[in-house]
Amino acid sequence: TKQAAEVELDSFERKWGAKYPYAIRSWLTNWDELTCFFDFPLEIRKIIYTTNLIENLNGKIRKYTKNKLSFPGDEALKKSLSLSVLLKLKGNGLNLFGIGAGI
Repeated sequence: TKQAAEVELDSFERKWGAKYPYAIRSWLTNWDELTCFFDFPLEIRKIIYTTNLIENLNGKIRKYTKNKLSFPGDEALKKSLSLSVLLKLKGNGLNLFGIGAGI
């Protein structure tokens, strides 16, 4: 919720405000723009978060495969894509069946 985000920002500011005053000021100055997604219902926010995860995953796949000019066959391509997805999921600790749950 927006209220929970405000509590977390206050905590963040107490911990890091002296070291990173410009970052904190930026968050505070732009708070309404940064938190506008909280105005959407939970169901819509889940879609937004999931879409961002998909875009992030696509970026990981591009990063993993960009140095490959070609693949010896379809099976090699499938293995490469599968490995990039598994590495991404493992690296983020994502639960395949719970993406967006509890947001």
